[in-house]
Amino acid sequence: AAAPVRLWVKTEPFLVGVLPVQLPARLGPHYLRKIAVYARTRASEGCFPLLSWPRWRHIACGKLQLGRGLAWLYFELFHSLFRRDPPRRLEWAEAEAACASADELERERSQAGAPSRAGQSWGSLRDILTLVFFPLGQLSVDTLQFLLFLYIQQMNKVSLRRSLIGEEWPSPRTKSTSLTGKSASENKNWNDHDHHAFVQSHLSDMLELLLELEQLTASSHSTHSSSVSYEAVCALSFLIEGTMNKSRMVHPLHELALQQPCQGHNGYSKVSRAFSFLKLESWLRSCLMTNPFGMTACLKSGKKLTWAQQVEGTTRRAKIACNTSLVPEVFPMVIMSQVYKQTLAKSSDTLVGAHVRIDRCNKSFIYLLSPLRSVTIEKCRNSTFVLGPVQASVHVHGCDNIKVIVICHRLSLSSTTGCTFYILTPTQPLILSGNQAVSFAPFHTHYPMLEDHMAQVGLATLPNYWDSPMLLCKESGDMSVFCLLPPSDFYTFVIPFEMEGDTTETPGGLPHVYQKALSQREQKVQIWQKTVKEASLTKDQRKQFQILVENKFYEWLVQTGNRQQLDSLVPPAVGSKQAAG
Repeated sequence: AAAPVRLWVKTEPFLVGVLPVQLPARLGPHYLRKIAVYARTRASEGCFPLLSWPRWRHIACGKLQLGRGLAWLYFELFHSLFRRDPPRRLEWAEAEAACASADELERERSQAGAPSRAGQSWGSLRDILTLVFFPLGQLSVDTLQFLLFLYIQQMNKVSLRRSLIGEEWPSPRTKSTSLTGKSASENKNWNDHDHHAFVQSHLSDMLELLLELEQLTASSHSTHSSSVSYEAVCALSFLIEGTMNKSRMVHPLHELALQQPCQGHNGYSKVSRAFSFLKLESWLRSCLMTNPFGMTACLKSGKKLTWAQQVEGTTRRAKIACNTSLVPEVFPMVIMSQVYKQTLAKSSDTLVGAHVRIDRCNKSFIYLLSPLRSVTIEKCRNSTFVLGPVQASVHVHGCDNIKVIVICHRLSLSSTTGCTFYILTPTQPLILSGNQAVSFAPFHTHYPMLEDHMAQVGLATLPNYWDSPMLLCKESGDMSVFCLLPPSDFYTFVIPFEMEGDTTETPGGLPHVYQKALSQREQKVQIWQKTVKEASLTKDQRKQFQILVENKFYEWLVQTGNRQQLDSLVPPAVGSKQAAG
């Protein structure tokens, strides 16, 4: 008989929760088991069931010898996964921005809390099971979920065995096929098959991490009689969700596990409020399937969008798909590939809160002017990307000579060459491995709805760490991997579209040295205009002078590639196949 439930691994924890970098060895499974035991034995000290930032800092820095910056990175990354109310995010940003020193910031992180919720509704069970605060106000996270979060950071670990048999290296058999098929070097954070395989391969280890002390052997492993608490299964809902058969309503794992038809299969006991370890593991394995709302389903069955024109005379075919027609109550997903030699501009409900993947675009200008959940830009060249505020993360990989203009919670880069990032971000940009000639500059543009979109995703103008990247790579001692864009090369960016809204200038303004450079340039223009006016040219001389200036301007447009952008801004002719979408 068919299983009464269908379960799958959630995309979001892997997509925006797993750093695309090798996990420090001291956060491997052996040490996570030690952390789990340590936390449970110190429940009264702020370690369990909630782990406070001061206690995690003690474990990470004092026990595991990790740097404080890295300890905060993992804690804050997990913390930011959950969709707190935007006003709460803005309150935290205001408190952090008010700190005048690193010590004051650390005290704020150690004491940060929220107004008492006594007498108020907690809302959904997910609110209780995800991010909460101690009554005393210390910032804290769910201990068991945080352990699972640290465990799945192994997703990008390179296996020596797989390297030896060739699975980690490209070959004709595994040649990339862009939007369809799987590449050996494909971003695992997006690949739902990899998520499913990872959980299936490591399910036993993850369940053992969640066991109570009396259910473990001296070496922190399970026995044939071990049981898994209901609270542990609630924690596993961080990674797994599903539906009852023939239903489109998505439920967290712990709700499905208590359904009457499932209890006989997963070994649930109403007396002990716990599950048999062996039966639960077997039940999970038998019910787990590939995510029906993930990237694979989006490409296979998602709605095809005709946002991009097909450029004549090229074999490239732009492909854009979304899964909004498939998804009942999860984040939408938009995937675009091979946009070539054109300007694509959208502000659409399809994009609001979406995970966006942009792949293999070249010589294009892409404007996505809506509040987004996350953005991944891969293998793009010679292009400019102007993005609406991104609530979670922007990851750029394998790109050459691109510009990214964005306000985002987090930015990470790997294997990029000659790219420039005009950013506003409340966290340090992460420079991972393989980057060359990275340039950072302050965010320098606006569109009418920008501040409204910032408020929707809970992003403020301060704090802003655009100029303070963190290097998480073997070149971490080599600060020449990046530079700050010289003010002499800095120009503001004008978004050439009309929209309704109230934003009329760059949010937060510009740093003094960049504003000064713009003012000096503007002053030179005014002096030039005055010189021309006072030159007393005849009518013929003015005409010749105008032709000369226009020719020089045209040469500049061609040399800089701006001619192509201006041409692509012209609306397509009547009868074009391009649709509004």
